[in-house]
Amino acid sequence: MSDKEATARIKINKLLEAAGWRFFQEGNEPANIRLEPGITIKSSELDALGANFEKSKKGFVDFLLLDVKGFPLLVLEAKAEDKNPLVGKEQARKYAKSQNCRFVLLSNGNLHYFWDLERGNPYVITSFPTPDSVIGYQKVTPNPQRLIEEQVGVDYIVRTQRPNYQSEAGWRNEAERPGYIQTNKLRFLRPYQLKAIHSLQAAVGDGKDRFLFEMATGTGKTLTAAAVIKLFLRSGNVRRVLFLVDRLELEDQAKKAFAAVLSADFQSVIYKEKRDDWRHAEIVVTTVQSLLFNNKYQKLFSPTDFDLVISDEAHRSIGGNARAVFDYFIGYKLGLTATPRDYLRRFDSANPNTRDPREAERRLLLDTYRTFGCENSQPTFRYSLLDGVKDGFLINPTVVDARTEVTTSLLSEKGFVVLFTDDTGEDQQQAFKQREFEKRFFAATTNQLLCKTFLENALRDPVSGEIGKAIIFAVSQNHASKLAQILNQMANRMFPGKYRSDFAVQVTSQIPDAQQFTINFANNNLLGSGNFISTYKTSKARICVTVGMMTTGYDCTDILNLGLFRPIFSPTDFIQIKGRGTRKHDFREVLFDDSLKEGVPQPFKTAFKLFDFFANCEYFEEEFNYDEVLKLPQPKGKGKGGEGPVEVGGTYEHQGDDFVLMVKEETIGLEGMKIDRMFFERFEDVIRADDTVASAVEAGQWDRVIDYVNREVFDKPEEYYTLDKLRKAAAVDRRLTLREILEKVFGLIPRFKSKDELLEEEFSKFVADRVPEPPSSIPAIKTYFKAYVTSNRVRDIIDSRQYTDLATNPFFSTHDFRAVPQEYRTLVPEYIKDYVSLNQFAA
Repeated sequence: MSDKEATARIKINKLLEAAGWRFFQEGNEPANIRLEPGITIKSSELDALGANFEKSKKGFVDFLLLDVKGFPLLVLEAKAEDKNPLVGKEQARKYAKSQNCRFVLLSNGNLHYFWDLERGNPYVITSFPTPDSVIGYQKVTPNPQRLIEEQVGVDYIVRTQRPNYQSEAGWRNEAERPGYIQTNKLRFLRPYQLKAIHSLQAAVGDGKDRFLFEMATGTGKTLTAAAVIKLFLRSGNVRRVLFLVDRLELEDQAKKAFAAVLSADFQSVIYKEKRDDWRHAEIVVTTVQSLLFNNKYQKLFSPTDFDLVISDEAHRSIGGNARAVFDYFIGYKLGLTATPRDYLRRFDSANPNTRDPREAERRLLLDTYRTFGCENSQPTFRYSLLDGVKDGFLINPTVVDARTEVTTSLLSEKGFVVLFTDDTGEDQQQAFKQREFEKRFFAATTNQLLCKTFLENALRDPVSGEIGKAIIFAVSQNHASKLAQILNQMANRMFPGKYRSDFAVQVTSQIPDAQQFTINFANNNLLGSGNFISTYKTSKARICVTVGMMTTGYDCTDILNLGLFRPIFSPTDFIQIKGRGTRKHDFREVLFDDSLKEGVPQPFKTAFKLFDFFANCEYFEEEFNYDEVLKLPQPKGKGKGGEGPVEVGGTYEHQGDDFVLMVKEETIGLEGMKIDRMFFERFEDVIRADDTVASAVEAGQWDRVIDYVNREVFDKPEEYYTLDKLRKAAAVDRRLTLREILEKVFGLIPRFKSKDELLEEEFSKFVADRVPEPPSSIPAIKTYFKAYVTSNRVRDIIDSRQYTDLATNPFFSTHDFRAVPQEYRTLVPEYIKDYVSLNQFAA
């Protein structure tokens, strides 16, 4: 037997044992691995055989994996490392059929395929499925024809149906009426939602198992997904569905949506460790980040645990390494996204190597289409914002393009030029661009003007006459805090005694209960309700000032105003933010005095304003027809030159002088090393005793946890805990993140992974996405992958193409480089730059 054959066999044995398969009886648990008929093995013979189980005349033997009753369940065909596992495909199929097996595993130790003979083609997996998972998966007998032929009408997910009828206008039920607003538990499918499901059924008929719905914000993607889930479960084509979201606040929102229309037939849960048992539910909702962190998706789940995986906001939740989570599970895949395919039409494709931020967007978009089997950039179904507006279901914004002298200068080609005299008496100048607003360039007067203009021109609530509910997007958390303060001060002057600093609320990760604030705002009880009319339940707080918490998937239909108080450079972010206002709304829904309802002259939301203070619309549209253009008054009292101290390369603000009071250096000696050894244990005790941290960890609110620890725990007297000190105390060969440390403190991970363990995980994600050819090249590619990630010198050599320098490199040699297939020499660095965080591998 060759070394490659022996190495492959050893790896396969370990993978089987790690997944819970047994070569020998363990207590009351019988062995569930049997070798090809005619071969028997005793435990005492294991060492003598070298764990190879080689049959001399036939080469590798087949593994026959058994169910709990000892019946054949799965055939594993093993090949040497230098062979593609697929070469054993037909041999394995023949043997599986002879044993009445439905499932086949093909592996060479590095690359593995799971094959359901009743479903389709072999599927790349990164770990072996567990016995229980395969047994559960076996309970589903695929019947695509039944799925195709299932009759899906407008009342498919209605719990209590109303009779259909024909109106003079031609619409047969409430769902088809343009401007229809849902006011009860009934959920009729709209015509385009019905068309989406029929398109999926047609795609199944064409042999596809991956689908992409590209639907504008506000068109009911979650409701459409609920109908798809019912279609697959009811037709018997899936046993359990995984619904992936990309934010914590969307977990509860999705579960409630599914419970409203599917709870009579199916159970849904939000996956959290040590909580609901997801195995007892047909629909499991969770964030992709929770599964990705510490590779939970591989450690706690088997590839066969879910038969249908749906990715909400697919452009985000399958980006980067998150795609590995999505691809890990076998079965049908559906992506939901609002991002249109042509938003990068101005990207210069002639310069594909540019680091322009739009290049990353283009790559992400291409990955989205490829992931869902739409390589031609045509989704399974598309329904755009323009379609929704044309059909009367959505609203286009009224754009308010407003600029001050300062913002106009920031947006200009030259930027805002500041003249000053340096320490040597020489005249100098420095220019600031829009990207530096509230980062290196600060102007209090500008913020005042933006807030004043926003309030003076905002749409009013048609019932109470208040400023309509609004979301303002700031540059940073500090900027959000400034804007909220300014808005509250102005509101106190506009509406004396009415709000008492409850008019505008900062909603960012620094704020405790920020997630709940977003829910309360949508439910019209943020800091109270009915402030002007007691019987009108609209939120007392009128404006949420955020940075990015209320963009993707946030559903609040009565938003009348959106404020872009920052420049935006991501097309996806721009579209998502704009989408917060496109939904229709009937403001009488929360007016509980029937006598007042008739007196509301315009109760329906027919417009919303998008205040654009940084020419974002102009940036994303070559020709944009502005509905409203305001010219702001010029700021008073200051010109461009001599406004305060300016430090070249630093920030520009008028804050007066600053002085260095003390410089302290500390050299850590032997005493410090002793302290470091005890340091981590003391930190664990402090953190576990903190109720705020413990409750936030339990809720999975990691942004809040990390921000709290940084503000309230680090750099405090007596201990002066810091992240650097904790890293040293942990004694791990790489740079730990604060989240990893906290996960270890609360027992969510048993230990810190080594650098090589992380490298192996990252490489498995790479291989799962791009199956190398020939498979014999995988070891060489892995060596290259690890060297590029961990060695600055190797990265410099590869990036500069100075390959001759590898001749003297002790870490990765010329010989190693030549063993890497030509296409992978560029593919590996590109993948790592896009998807691997190099900071975690630093010592």
